[in-house]
Amino acid sequence: MDVGNAPVAVGLGAVRKIYGHGGGGVTALDGVTLDFRKGTFTAVMGPSGSGKSTLLHCAAGLDRPTEGSVTLDGTDLTTLSERALTGLRRERIGFVFQAFNLLPALNVAENITLPLKLAGKKADGALVSEVVRRVGLADRVGHRPAELSGGQQQRVAIARALVTRPAVIFADEPTGALDTRTAREVLDLLRSAVDHSGQSIIMVTHDPVAAAYADQVVFLADGRLAGSLARPSADAVADRLTHLGAWAAGNAVAGGR
Repeated sequence: MDVGNAPVAVGLGAVRKIYGHGGGGVTALDGVTLDFRKGTFTAVMGPSGSGKSTLLHCAAGLDRPTEGSVTLDGTDLTTLSERALTGLRRERIGFVFQAFNLLPALNVAENITLPLKLAGKKADGALVSEVVRRVGLADRVGHRPAELSGGQQQRVAIARALVTRPAVIFADEPTGALDTRTAREVLDLLRSAVDHSGQSIIMVTHDPVAAAYADQVVFLADGRLAGSLARPSADAVADRLTHLGAWAAGNAVAGGR
């Protein structure tokens, strides 16, 4: 995948996000400009407090930036009303979180098609069947979450994200609650969605092994971009992470001059 030449799925333009007011305000993102390309898998990494989750929330329209612009599939999110944002998230965005967020009273098929039901749309039976097959749950559609393993529950969450044919899937630590083997299966599934379906995925993770499944890794430190890595290996990602503290300290010194 030539990441640089693909159209933009999500674009951030000089995004700042400040929580609080006046002298007590905390700058979570500090002028981030970044494009995420269609049909690519991007991992976002950085130390705790670097702004990873804030970036994801702003990019997905879950939080509004204090300054700057966010576009998703050509739509400027910062101009939309809350109602319009809710509709866009429901129809154009898929979410996969560390917590599977399945409804315990619904079976696999009902959990997967819930976003369509909430949007007042009729499920495409052929598409649902294809998504269920792709995530390896064809023999579990009648089961409830309590009857599934953690890995199977995360597969349901991924299927739920895919079934609306979203412009982008945002994944926040999707393997954080899984063992190593199950995490690898989930990452293979996400990678396959990009390679075989042209899906666009933005994943926040702390795990270099998970990041190695991406086309590129974007690093944050102290709310600012701290470089990127294309076609990453787990070792290269881990090495870069160890130097982020020194990068942030050096930029803080330079900024204070």
